[in-house]
This record gives sequence, structure tokens and C-alpha cells, in this order.
Amino acid sequence: MSALASHRKPRGRTAISTPAVGFTTAALAGVTLLSSQNAGAAPSAPAEPKPSIEEVQKKVDDLYRQAGTATQKYNQAKEATAEKRQEVGKLLDEAAERTEALNESRRALGNYAAAQYRSGAVAPTAALVFADSPQSYFDQTQLMERLSDRQRSAVADYETERAAAAKQRTEAAKSLESLTASQETLRAGKQEVQAKLREARELLSKLTAEEKARLAEIERKKAAEARRKAEEKARAEAEAAAAAEAERERLRAQEQQEQEQQEQEQEQSQDSGTDSGTESGSGTTSGGDADADYAAKADKVLDFARAQLGKPYVWGASGPSSYDCSGLTQAAWRAAGVSLPRTTWDQVKVGKRVATEDLLPGDLVFFYDDISHVGIYIGDGMMIHAPKPGTNVREESIYYMPIYGSVRPA
Repeated sequence: MSALASHRKPRGRTAISTPAVGFTTAALAGVTLLSSQNAGAAPSAPAEPKPSIEEVQKKVDDLYRQAGTATQKYNQAKEATAEKRQEVGKLLDEAAERTEALNESRRALGNYAAAQYRSGAVAPTAALVFADSPQSYFDQTQLMERLSDRQRSAVADYETERAAAAKQRTEAAKSLESLTASQETLRAGKQEVQAKLREARELLSKLTAEEKARLAEIERKKAAEARRKAEEKARAEAEAAAAAEAERERLRAQEQQEQEQQEQEQEQSQDSGTDSGTESGSGTTSGGDADADYAAKADKVLDFARAQLGKPYVWGASGPSSYDCSGLTQAAWRAAGVSLPRTTWDQVKVGKRVATEDLLPGDLVFFYDDISHVGIYIGDGMMIHAPKPGTNVREESIYYMPIYGSVRPA
């Protein structure tokens, strides 16, 4: 037994700890690898600092201004598209009329061909109808000599109408291409406006309640400063009006005094038996009539503008339920019988330029260096305008935005 036992294979121990050792080693290796990778990797870029409320406000204002500029581009493209569409429609109508005239000429030639066929004669007119160049065919065959005056007239009419129809089709095709380009510009303008407004909304949506309150406070201070400047202008206008009234009163008193003096001189002349026969009168006229005419139109403009207060700003809109800035001014002056162009860039060229200190109710005030906004002056440094998306038509100080210039449209 002992000998047999000595040849037995020794029983191995169960290696219980081996898997644990392998797992630990793998784990340690993984940690070491990760550590070495982190150590070798470039440090992550620091997060961008959050913009201040003032920076956010400046950015949002700038985006709204850019949206205003894009809106004017859109309005311009929309107007051009409408004009091109009208032009294309007119050309297509004319082309249809030309085609009908061409068909009439072709029918006349067909009748001559049919008459020749029925008479049994050679029918060169039949070949003429289907020829690419009738005139060259006549030159080659000298058929013109065998045609009556009436037939020659029919051929000439046919040639004229065919050339005119071809020209009309070419013009219509070019106008259609131009219309397509205008429509593409219109789509691009719409996308640009929407992109600017979307970016502004995203900026505002990231603000906390506290930040929104601070932003509102900045806006209130800005509005208060603009109102203060408007009040200063109102006082200046009142002083100027009082001075003008005092001057008118002085002139009336002077005129009355001169009239009384002349009456006394006339009485003395009559008593002495003489009559100078002189008449007095300044004979001068002022711009009173023109001023009264403008004031009457301005009253209609302001009545219309005040009736729109509270209606929403919508870019590209020109009424009656919503407006953008130039759509409002155009509609208001239309109510006074004056036609204005659609965009701020064209409206600023209408009428005559006036200085800010010489503004009268009804004048148009333009803002920003790119002339992307406009309002209607109502006096006392105030205006009615359609400000921007998310707001309604309202009264506001003209000093709320940087003034570019002003015009008197009529």
C-alpha cells in the first residue's frame, strides 16, 4: 500500500485566491492606465465666463436692430417680387394675345392654300404655311409675284405676328427668371429675420428670474432718461410756441396802431379838403397756407396712428391688424392722401429734411445709422411707432434710440 501510495499523483490544492489576484491586478492596471491617460491629456478648456446683464442687453438690442434691418430688406424684396409678378402677368397676357394674332394670320394663309387646292392649281401657299422662313421661300420661288395684294398682306401680317410673338415669349422668360430671383431673395430675407429673432429669444431664455429683473430695471432707466429728454424738448417747444405767439401779438398790435394812425390822417385830409388816395397794406404773404395744409394732413396721420395703439408689431406687416415700423408710417400717411414707399430707406428720401429741433407733428423720425427704424412725431419729444417683435404700437420718446434724421413727407 505504501508503495502504491508513493506512486500516486499528489492532490493539488484548490486555487481559490487566483481569480481574485487576477481581477485585482487587472483593476490596478486599468486604474494605472486611466491615470496615465489623464495625466497625459491636455487640460480641458475653461468654461467661457457668463456675460453680464449689460452685455446681454446690448446683444439683444443689437439683434433686434439687425432684425429690423433684415425686415426692411424683406419688405424691399417683397415689393420687388410683387412688381415682377405683375410685370410677368402682363407679359404673359400680351404673349397670349400675340399668339392669337399669329394663329389668325396662320388661318388666313391656310384659307388661301385650301382655295388653291380646291381649284386644282399648284398650291405653293400650302408649302408656305409650313416653311421655317416664308420670306426666304418667296425670294427663292418668286411666289410673291403671283400673290394678290390681299395675300401679300396676309403673309406680311403672319411674319410680323410671328416675330412679335417670339420676342414676347423671350421677354416673358426673362421676367420669370427675374421673378424667381426676387422670390429667392424674399425667402432669404425671411430666414434672416427669423434667425436674428430666434437668437435673441434664446439669449433671453437663459436668464434667471433675478437677471430678468435686472434687465427690466436697465430698460426702465433707459426709458426714464429718454422721457427726461423728451420733456426738455417739450419745454423748448412750449417756449418757442409762446415766443411765436408773442411775436404774432406784437405784429397784430403794431398793425392795428398803424391802421388807426392812417385813419386819423385820412380824416385830417378830408377836413382840409385833400385826399391823398393812398391805401395801406403790407401785401405780404407768409407760409401760413402751406403750414395750415400740412397741419391738416398731420391731424389725419395722427388720428390714424392713435387708432392703431396697442396693435402688435409683426415684421413685414402693413396693417390693418398688425404693423412693422415702416408699414405703420406708410399706412398713416396714406390715410392723409399721401403715398409713401414701403421701406425706411425709401421713406427717408421723401419730402424735405428737418432738424430735430424743428420737428412738427406728423414728421417722420428715423433711427440708427442704417436707417432701420422709423416713428411718427406727435409733439413734445414723443412719437408713435411699432417698436419690435413682442411689443405693440405705442407712444415713446424719440430719444429712446439714436436719431438718424427726420423728414416732412408733404
